[in-house]
Amino acid sequence: MSFCMIVSPAKKMVVNEGEPAARQAPRFLDEAQELAEELRRLGPAGAQEVWRCSDRLAEENWDRVRTLPEDLRLGVSALTAAVSSYRGIQYTHLAPEVMDGAQLSWLSRHLRIVSGLYGLLRPFDAIAPYRLEMQARLSVGGSKSLYEFWDSRIYDALACERGITHIVNVASQEYAKAVLPWALPDGPKIVTCSFMIPRAKDGRLTQPSTEAKAARGSFVRWAAERQVEDVQELQGFAERGYAFSPERSGEKAWSFVRA
Repeated sequence: MSFCMIVSPAKKMVVNEGEPAARQAPRFLDEAQELAEELRRLGPAGAQEVWRCSDRLAEENWDRVRTLPEDLRLGVSALTAAVSSYRGIQYTHLAPEVMDGAQLSWLSRHLRIVSGLYGLLRPFDAIAPYRLEMQARLSVGGSKSLYEFWDSRIYDALACERGITHIVNVASQEYAKAVLPWALPDGPKIVTCSFMIPRAKDGRLTQPSTEAKAARGSFVRWAAERQVEDVQELQGFAERGYAFSPERSGEKAWSFVRA
């Protein structure tokens, strides 16, 4: 039973000229171009309203937006692989920069990144730095939001991948919302993974954001290191003190609990 994992992007991005390098253009490059041009048409103040960020971050990201439509078309060799471009807790723990060839090949087959700008990215798709969260209120092409803009296209792209029987959701709610509502009964089965830890004061299980990001990155790296090909084998994840909890899991939701 083959699978692909979906994860969220990170807000912080870099241009990385090292390995692993980009290999191909994103599949939704035309749509990304449309979104980038609309964002630029808003001007600095309008873009900041979409981003809902500080003046400092708005200025930094506007510098990117001014050339973003052109940067998207620079070509594979001039851009950064998606998995190398994002910087954040999840990607620190995923650590693609220290993976060997077999592990990177596993990422290429099994990992997909849901993106507000690009829709769906393979790990080695060539991308330019941007800021556009999936929940951003950007009106474009008659759509009032990015969820409406992307519609079912992200899910459809996943469902059409050859041999995929399961979509393993390791994304945040913001990004999973761009995929899960479109699932079809005869399409790939979706399994959402949660990483729970007991609260110190009462032992109640929660999923703190920062720890969840670290766990998600570790989960992907662990699977890549072990070359996991059968979705059921993912239940063997046992890093950072986690273990699969059968009693808290079901067909569509798996819980990993830290002892």
